[in-house]
Amino acid sequence: MLRVIRRAGSCLKEFLGEFVGEVVLTVAACLVVAGLALAFVRGWQRGPLVTGGVGGALLLLLVYGGWELLCPSRPGRRGPLAGAATAAFVLAVLLLVHGWPCDCL
Repeated sequence: MLRVIRRAGSCLKEFLGEFVGEVVLTVAACLVVAGLALAFVRGWQRGPLVTGGVGGALLLLLVYGGWELLCPSRPGRRGPLAGAATAAFVLAVLLLVHGWPCDCL
């Protein structure tokens, strides 16, 4: 009987840990998405040309990161820009997945 209670407690502990982790990740993604949207709006009000240029450069970086992740040129020959672009792409995808259901905007 004690073994059953321990297993149930272990399952409950694991479930609560995953639930809390998911909530924290979703809230963080929502805050980051809201912060990026606010930064874009404020930047557009101050200087649309600079904001468009930075947005375009960021979009190119994300496209390059996705390309390097999905279609690498040669194994082992990546430079630091390719690594940073791939990390930015993965982070953007994670933010998109966890920030999409967010109704904070």
